[in-house]
Amino acid sequence: MRAEVRQVADATYLVHGHNTNWVILKDGDDVTLVDTGYPGDRQGVLDSLAAVGSSPEAVAAVLITHAHNDHLGSAEYLRAVHGTPVYLHPAEVPHARREFLHQATIGDVVRNAWRPGVVAWAVHVVRVGGTDHNPVTAPEPFPAEGALDLPGRPVPVHTPGHTDGHCVYHLPDAGIVISGDALVVGHATSRITGPQLLHRFFDHERARTLASLELIGALDGDTLLPGHGAVHRGPLRAAAEQARERASR
Repeated sequence: MRAEVRQVADATYLVHGHNTNWVILKDGDDVTLVDTGYPGDRQGVLDSLAAVGSSPEAVAAVLITHAHNDHLGSAEYLRAVHGTPVYLHPAEVPHARREFLHQATIGDVVRNAWRPGVVAWAVHVVRVGGTDHNPVTAPEPFPAEGALDLPGRPVPVHTPGHTDGHCVYHLPDAGIVISGDALVVGHATSRITGPQLLHRFFDHERARTLASLELIGALDGDTLLPGHGAVHRGPLRAAAEQARERASR
C-alpha cells in the first residue's frame, strides 16, 4: 500500500498510511513532520516527503501526538539516521522511551473481539509492526511554550486521556487542528465516519479524553486533520460536540 498524500491547505498535507495518518508542514525547503505512522509505514513516510518536494534531511523536527506505535513508527529512524529531533509533551517523553506503555492490551483486544473490525484490525497491527518494541532513544520535550519555531508554527495543546501526554497541534493562522487520537474521523474498528472517539478500550483514561474534547472545541478553526480518517471541514466546536454525543450512546 502506498501512502496517499492530500494537500489540505497552503503548505499543509495530510498523508494516509496503513490505517493511520501523518501530517507534513512545509516552509520553503524545510518541513515539520507530525507523527510517522506504523513502523511498516517507513517507505510511505519517505515517499510522502518526496511527493511534496522534500526529503528526510529537510525534516526540521518530528512532532508526536502520542507515543503509540501507529504514530511513533519512524521517529527513531529519523532521529538516529538523520539527527532529527523528536519532540513530545513532557509527560509523553518517558512513554516514547518505553519506560511504560499506555495502550490497549492483548486482554482488551480479546474482550472486544466481538466488535466489527477488531480482529481484522489486530491482525493488520501485527503485520505493520504495531506490536514491535519501538522506543525513541532520546525523545525531547517541546523546546518552548506556545508556537514552536518550526515550519507551520504549530502550537502544542495538551489533551490527555488517550495517553497522559497526548497533544494536538493547532495551526491558528490556517484554522487547522492536527488531532492525533484525541478526536478522529474514522477507524478500522468503527462503522461510522465523521467526528468520533476511538472505542473506550483504546483510551488510558476515558474521562480525561472526554474532558479534552472541550479543549479542542475551544480552539479557533474549521479544519480537523485526525490521526485516523479523512480531513473534516467544519467548526471544531461542532466536531467535538458530535464526538461527545456519539461517545455517550
